[in-house]
Amino acid sequence: MRYRRTQVAGATYFFTVNLADRRSRLLVEHITALRQAVRDVKKAHPFEIVAWVVLPEHLHAVWSLPPEDADYSLRWNQIKGAFSRRIPGGERISPSRAGRRERGIWQRRFWEHLIRDEFDLERHVHYLHYNPVKHGHVPRVADWPYSSFHRYVRCGWLPVQWGCGGDFEGGYGEPR
Repeated sequence: MRYRRTQVAGATYFFTVNLADRRSRLLVEHITALRQAVRDVKKAHPFEIVAWVVLPEHLHAVWSLPPEDADYSLRWNQIKGAFSRRIPGGERISPSRAGRRERGIWQRRFWEHLIRDEFDLERHVHYLHYNPVKHGHVPRVADWPYSSFHRYVRCGWLPVQWGCGGDFEGGYGEPR
């Protein structure tokens, strides 16, 4: 089955990528391997990371692709493969995955959303940064170490207390 995806060269996209086992903590337990996989793929197939958050079993990212390039699927495929090769085996592998010589780490598909405008971008970046609080991993956005939020604070784009005190609507909204 072939899934229809919006592919616009040079566009900005929001992604959600999940592990197969939603109880797993592999992404944060092996954050160095994930970071290296991303660096390697970025070197071979450049893209800009606008925002990123890694949670134990899923991640969200906002990427901008270069002009004349719309192949985010290739990049995700390579990131997933490089990460999988860097970590020890032992996960449960379904018969269909075993038949394809696949590891059982990632869900096969991912979700993407084409960013439409600056407001849409801001909403998705806020959603992404607030996600560790939403899932109960930390009480404050600034407490989660695996997030581009810290870069946003260093650059002066967001204050360190952003998202504190229930001032975030929780959906794809923006702070009140």
